[in-house]
Amino acid sequence: MFSAFEQNHTITETLKDYIDRKLCPLGSPDYAYTVVRKKNPAEVLIISSYPDEWVNLYRANNFQLTDPVILTAFKRTSPFAWDENITLMSELKFTKIFSLSRQYNILNGYTFVLHDQMGNLALLSFIIADNSQQELEERLTSERGNLQMLLIDINEQMYRLVGGISARGRQITARKENNIFTLRENEVLYWASMGKTYAEIATIIGVSVSTIKFHMGNVVAKLGVSNARQAIRLGVELELIIPAASAAR
Repeated sequence: MFSAFEQNHTITETLKDYIDRKLCPLGSPDYAYTVVRKKNPAEVLIISSYPDEWVNLYRANNFQLTDPVILTAFKRTSPFAWDENITLMSELKFTKIFSLSRQYNILNGYTFVLHDQMGNLALLSFIIADNSQQELEERLTSERGNLQMLLIDINEQMYRLVGGISARGRQITARKENNIFTLRENEVLYWASMGKTYAEIATIIGVSVSTIKFHMGNVVAKLGVSNARQAIRLGVELELIIPAASAAR
């Protein structure tokens, strides 16, 4: 659904101008309005005043899949402050994103969360660059209610710009068609999440063990994690794995 913003620069600029106007009373702080499709986090919309170079780097690396701010927001409904020490799952190490964001002075912030009616996760995040912006953090905290309503308003404006999503449109964007994994990658990840060894999965699917390792390597790369164990954990956490029987249909 976010392709409309990629294909229509006017829509993107219209929404950005709307957000910019709404944030003028706060002194126009640096922000990022991000919408992630829960059923396929590879689909993401980012409207931001952050440096373009950082936003492009974020998109190119699919950082929304491992961004601890977003992963934390998946489990929250209330706003929260964060810094480079934020963690979600102790076994996963999210050092890459913050080592890069440090170059753009994106280390501390405050995020508002919305789980909307279309099954998407929307966030409105603000950079709190240094101690000199303590006043901004205090204001964000004191005006949490108004800013939460602002996020709801921005999100509704986004849907109005793309014309909303019909029930038929939601059916077209079925999980099978939009899953970030190929059918075979999903199948391997599913059986691995069920505790099967590579040899057992190879027997079930009817391929070689080396082929199973190849597909799992692709899964690890797509999720931006270090190994199969982390891929399984993140796949389960984000509900990205389709049961093998369903995936075949």
